Amino acid sequence: MSQPGAPRVVAVVVTFNRLALLQRLVARLREIPALAEVLVVDNASTDGTAAWLASLATDSGGPAVRHRTLDRNRGGAGGFHAGLGWALQQGADLVWLMDDDGLPEQDCLALLLEHVGSFDFWGPAVLAEQDPSRLCFPIRMPGTATVVHRMADVRAAARDGLLTDIVIPFNGVLVTRELVQRIGLVREDFFIWGDDVEYLWRARQAGARVATVVDAHFLHPATDELGTPMAFGRSTYNHSPSDLKHYCMARNNVVNLREYHGSAHAAAFALKTLWFYTFTRPSLARLRLSTHAMLDGLRGRFTGHERFLR
Repeated sequence: MSQPGAPRVVAVVVTFNRLALLQRLVARLREIPALAEVLVVDNASTDGTAAWLASLATDSGGPAVRHRTLDRNRGGAGGFHAGLGWALQQGADLVWLMDDDGLPEQDCLALLLEHVGSFDFWGPAVLAEQDPSRLCFPIRMPGTATVVHRMADVRAAARDGLLTDIVIPFNGVLVTRELVQRIGLVREDFFIWGDDVEYLWRARQAGARVATVVDAHFLHPATDELGTPMAFGRSTYNHSPSDLKHYCMARNNVVNLREYHGSAHAAAFALKTLWFYTFTRPSLARLRLSTHAMLDGLRGRFTGHERFLR
């Protein structure tokens, strides 16, 4: 349990049909004394998640674990929207956000809490679980075209153990109550992909102090889908074989770029998508899907992903 006078830290976990991973994560969170409680938002799982969570009500070990099961699968965006609002209702001063497939190292939260008062939106280095010397998600250094993939490069770039203005949101990130009250909740209509980036960009636009604490580590399964090389190795593209993921990525990314960086950036992304599925991974079907997704986003239509859930 948290100490008297310390900020009330509430973890929010969003889960969907990954019971074994959720059990691993909850076990780790219950070992962290600084946590006041763990709130699990279940996206209408069908694998016994709700029953297992209900069984924890009588378990007194570690911080309390509470859960809510949504009426249907609302994706990570809907889950974090619900969970963040719930955490504030529970009196959280700080909300620690994560998906069910991540795993913070045991000292992760303690290292993050050393920076309370200095930042509004900050988190750990997110490492590939299969190889913790690598970043799970490549990081582009602010103000440069340099993209780093390894922890050694992150440590070399850090100042006083921090990368300022950089964080991988919703992977062990802390957000203050004051910031949530100022900028609102997560954009739930995105379903998956881009909701975390949109929240980070919204926070930055509002003047939030953002950072990565290099010595705090959060493990996450790596994927080779992110950063697929294209244009003779001069660029990368977030290709996914999943039509659901790709549809949401294309739709939400064009919306984010237009809203936060302008129409020229959105058009550049559309051209990049055209190049990728014409030359790098030729696919007429994927070009059609990309076009429909981006047009849906530009027209404000956010229900098209539902056809992939049936």
